[in-house]
Amino acid sequence: MSISKTITFSAPDGLLITGTRYGSDGSPPVLLLHGAGQTRHSWGGTASRLAAAGWCAISVDTRGHGDSQWAPDGDYSIDSLLTDLTLIVEEIQQNWSVRPAVVGASLGGITALIAEGECGDGLFNSLVLVDITPSLNRAGVERILEFMRRYSDGFATLDDARRAVSGFQPHRKSGKSQSVSSGLEKNLRYKDGRYYWHWDPRLLDHVSDLDTQLVARQQRACRSLDLPVLLVHGRMSDVVSNDSAREFLQLVPGAQYVNVADAAHMVAGDDNDVFSTSVSEFLRTSQHNE
Repeated sequence: MSISKTITFSAPDGLLITGTRYGSDGSPPVLLLHGAGQTRHSWGGTASRLAAAGWCAISVDTRGHGDSQWAPDGDYSIDSLLTDLTLIVEEIQQNWSVRPAVVGASLGGITALIAEGECGDGLFNSLVLVDITPSLNRAGVERILEFMRRYSDGFATLDDARRAVSGFQPHRKSGKSQSVSSGLEKNLRYKDGRYYWHWDPRLLDHVSDLDTQLVARQQRACRSLDLPVLLVHGRMSDVVSNDSAREFLQLVPGAQYVNVADAAHMVAGDDNDVFSTSVSEFLRTSQHNE
């Protein structure tokens, strides 16, 4: 089992961003960015596997999520997330003297894509995008947002929360569902006798904003990428279609592509064995020399 340690970063506006580091300080860094409504614990299995393969995996809670602080003004705009990410990457580069590889799922992937594409000199060593492309299936996105909104009044018990998650992910096999649910408490906060999702509800004011301007911004970022890129796509995803994946590969001609048969949008949780193996192999073969 890899050794883990809690770490913190300070965002430019003073918010504390909490993370967990897996592996040795002397190993090359990989930064893991979760999706909206998740926490850094969603990367536990992947981070441990990467550490065992010789990487230093750093998973962070995005502002307003998990153990990171909530923004007093409720600012969870893409630009605030970009500012946070840039600072975190710069601090990692200072400590390791190399650029980190970055793995971003969903909202974390959108943030990473735009950050790298809009930074003229580049921020990352390599980039893995997990079931995210500029063009998304709006119905799939709305299904996720509706689930996030539905339980705003929390859960009376952990079993209630587990049943809600199982109902949202009926494609998961029972063994995988049990494995995921065993860590569910880390993604919940207990307050006044009820369990609530571990993120600021004001986040929804921003993540539902997937207008054409943001899509165009991602497309421009794709055309500017100049580093090894891997797109990991869940075959059963209702968020990213095969057509969207093909469009992405046309925008980023040199990108590698993996289609995970038994996964939907939450690829790492649906089939962590295939996901972690694919990411580890990509990182092993694609690292830039600094």
